[in-house]
Amino acid sequence: MTTKPPFDRVVTEHGETVLRVCRAVLGAHTDADDAWSETFLAALGAWPALPLSANVEAWLVTIAHRKAIDITRARSRHAIPVGDLPERASTLGIPDAGDLDLWAALATLPHKQRLAVAYHHLGGLPYRDVAELLGGSTDAARRAAADGMTSLRAILVAPPSPTDFLSKETS
Repeated sequence: MTTKPPFDRVVTEHGETVLRVCRAVLGAHTDADDAWSETFLAALGAWPALPLSANVEAWLVTIAHRKAIDITRARSRHAIPVGDLPERASTLGIPDAGDLDLWAALATLPHKQRLAVAYHHLGGLPYRDVAELLGGSTDAARRAAADGMTSLRAILVAPPSPTDFLSKETS
């Protein structure tokens, strides 16, 4: 019989994935960091009872999803301060942290598309699990992720300029 790894190894192994999902859902600011922390605090309490056969990454992304919903609900109940400067977004745990355009583009997607892209492409969940989290069918989750990726490509990839074609012909 095999045993579960120590929980600190689970945090090290899956921490970046959970943080990417939290930031994709909540934005790259302190709310995402709070959701990440709350995810692992909740997971630590449930870790001893988790079956050995469980998909740990999917389990953690599911917890992160629920924590993000809790934070979104709490955010809507709080007043937003106006006169203060916003905190600078941390780039820790974000692959390609210099590419903040990606995170801004992700924030422009419709809610379900953003979540589907976050859970499938950033969190690595299969569409079946994404559908369960979003409350729809597997096909709908696949479609939302595909539409989200199409929109991201359209936003992030600039069409070639006429000078690009001219320089290729002369070389």
